[in-house]
Amino acid sequence: MDLLLILTYVAITTVIFKVFKIPLNKWTVPTAALGGILLIGTLIVVMNYNHPYSETSRDYFVTTPVIPTVKGRVLEVPVSKNTLISKGDVLFKLDPAPYQYKVDALQARLDAAIIDQERAKELMKRGVGKQRDLDQATALVDQLTAELEGAKYNLTETVMLAPTDGWVTHLALRPGMMLMPMPLRPAMVFVHSEEYYYVAWFRQNSTLRLKKGYEAEVAFDAIPGKVFSGKVDQVVAVIAQGEIQARGSLLSSESERYPGRVPVVIKITDPEFIEYQKLIPGGAFGQTAIYSDHFGHVAIMRKILLRMSAWMNYLFPFH
Repeated sequence: MDLLLILTYVAITTVIFKVFKIPLNKWTVPTAALGGILLIGTLIVVMNYNHPYSETSRDYFVTTPVIPTVKGRVLEVPVSKNTLISKGDVLFKLDPAPYQYKVDALQARLDAAIIDQERAKELMKRGVGKQRDLDQATALVDQLTAELEGAKYNLTETVMLAPTDGWVTHLALRPGMMLMPMPLRPAMVFVHSEEYYYVAWFRQNSTLRLKKGYEAEVAFDAIPGKVFSGKVDQVVAVIAQGEIQARGSLLSSESERYPGRVPVVIKITDPEFIEYQKLIPGGAFGQTAIYSDHFGHVAIMRKILLRMSAWMNYLFPFH
């Protein structure tokens, strides 16, 4: 944006020199250059600090890696990729036979154990049984009941259901594939049908001018020439570069060279955005400007420059 401001000044100065026929000499050219440096430098400093700009902004969306809790061979994948489905719709089915056999076997053992338990109770009533035999029979029934419930749960897990409304993207799962309950190898990725989070990343020296409620404007690379209005919804209180987790090594300054940027969540409120929202893919890149309450008259420059940048999105070589 600073380059656009400089080019604009050069263009205006050139027009002034030609219209008023100002001669190019050792006095006029340095004066114009020095005046440009002072004027543009002051405007850039005031504008950048009070109305910060982020050239790094993105639409974020939440996904869930779909990982089976039981292993098995895929029998059916009724879901279609990138097609909206409802919560509870079937994503895929595994072969239930091994788990059904387990349920049947445990059910048979449980039925036999219950008969033994009833027999032990009857013997105790007649005074010829032992309490120890009854206790063992009861414990076995309880154990088999718990094992049967676990087996039934595993049987139900052979059918994977959609956790919420949403869709599956990049679907590569096919019948006949073998799935294992491995966290690092999801079977598919499920995208939730919910509002995206537009986050702009600002330099830390803009922190004092980042406040909830400030007006903002957003220009998506995917929608050249359009600028949408919004507001600052949240200034996230932490930066990823400062995160510390328990680990077996000490912190080092060599890995802490990058200051990181402040994430700011922008709520786009422009009514016109509704008709474009479906055209913008999740993860779309953009530019963001925030307008604080300080030096409000300078904000017009930021708005003009943001729109010039939005128009430049028509030119692919600049991206």
